[in-house]
Amino acid sequence: MTLIKSISGIRGTIGGTQGDNLTPIDAVKYAAAYGAWVKQQRNKDEYRVVVGRDARISGSMMQQLVMNTLVGMGIHVIDLDLSTTPTVEMAVMMEHADGGIILTASHNPKQWNALKLLNNKGEFLNADAGQEILDLAENADLEFAEVDDLGEIHRNDAYIDLHIDEILQLDLVNKEAIEKANLKVVVDGVNSTGGIAIPLLLEALGVQAVKLYCNPTGEFPHNPEPLKEHLGDLMEMVKDENADFGIVVDPDVDRLAFVDENGDMFGEEYTLVAVADYVLQHTPGNTVSNMSSSRALRDITRKRGGAYTASAVGEVNVVQMMKDTNAVIGGEGNGGIIYPELHYGRDSLVGVALFLSYLADVKMSVSALRKTYSPYFMSKKKIQLTPQINVDEILKGMASKYANEEVNTIDGVKIDFAENWVHLRKSNTEPIIRIYTEAATQEAADTLADAIILEIKAIAGI
Repeated sequence: MTLIKSISGIRGTIGGTQGDNLTPIDAVKYAAAYGAWVKQQRNKDEYRVVVGRDARISGSMMQQLVMNTLVGMGIHVIDLDLSTTPTVEMAVMMEHADGGIILTASHNPKQWNALKLLNNKGEFLNADAGQEILDLAENADLEFAEVDDLGEIHRNDAYIDLHIDEILQLDLVNKEAIEKANLKVVVDGVNSTGGIAIPLLLEALGVQAVKLYCNPTGEFPHNPEPLKEHLGDLMEMVKDENADFGIVVDPDVDRLAFVDENGDMFGEEYTLVAVADYVLQHTPGNTVSNMSSSRALRDITRKRGGAYTASAVGEVNVVQMMKDTNAVIGGEGNGGIIYPELHYGRDSLVGVALFLSYLADVKMSVSALRKTYSPYFMSKKKIQLTPQINVDEILKGMASKYANEEVNTIDGVKIDFAENWVHLRKSNTEPIIRIYTEAATQEAADTLADAIILEIKAIAGI
């Protein structure tokens, strides 16, 4: 059982002991700290915060606790109820609200939940703001509203539709061409809110949607992380339905992966690559992804005449680097698309719409499109942490060992070799060290990862 308090939010397992897990007391504590932080940002008569959730089982309980805590702080709440992370982000912008909270543990299993915190731009908080909220929660010197100054809860169920409307207005979303392509797509919504939002988007674009696990019960039918080993049912249904491709999202709909018409993975790293390729052909410019993402984005960016930059891992870091470099598209290799023309947040809905527009434009199958990109293969492994492991010493030792290579230490240690790379970092959301590698073949990527793991164990003495 776990409670992880970090600058990126509060994440934990439901039940158990307060302070060691995500209990109702912890939910109230951190929601109150966030409310206090919101009120510190601007001195005004009225504050409003948007709150939405994915469909996981604990979501309704957590949302009621959070919303009523904000009410107790004298903050008005715009209640989106079942929603998606990018939809909440859009709602903060469209409501000109003071912030937002999404109740979701993203790709974590059903026993997990989390408070994802947004600023008044509908973007995730930076490190300084996150630390301020953690400090407020620990100091517990919080002031609540008197009875005549309590906030109110206002329900608004329209924002998924409004989010889709905004996507349809984008210049690069070619609804007419998509309709003419007469596409059939299978959607795996992992029984969460993607099962609501993605079929609605496809319907609006004139695409036939075949639903798989689209009932938002929160009972995830498989591990909710959209990886190949979890998607056997989707792969089979794409073939059985003779569909053009399949779509899978994580429970809060900010990660996006595709399955081609043969039931094979398009590759979650290539979601961003393909969408970026389409965007760059129409609006040349720069791109950004994090240090654990594929070189394929760098390749396609340079091919289209732009400059590629790698950021530290974490959406807030990608967004800041995108702003700094005036990037036209960016995101993360885990299937997270950030398209600034809409908003600065990972958004599976806009990713789907842009990918469909590209397919309609090039008039080729999904498998044929995949073959047009550099053949890179990644290995993503991890080492479970124990109290005996000194992560900082491990990373320092690895950086020293490979000092003659191209080494970047802004986020863990990334070692760029001529033909491949490895990135080592401590996870912000789980008690593990992540080991990501990339090479020209899967065997080479796996071999490099296994060799690095052995070196880490030697340094750690395990």
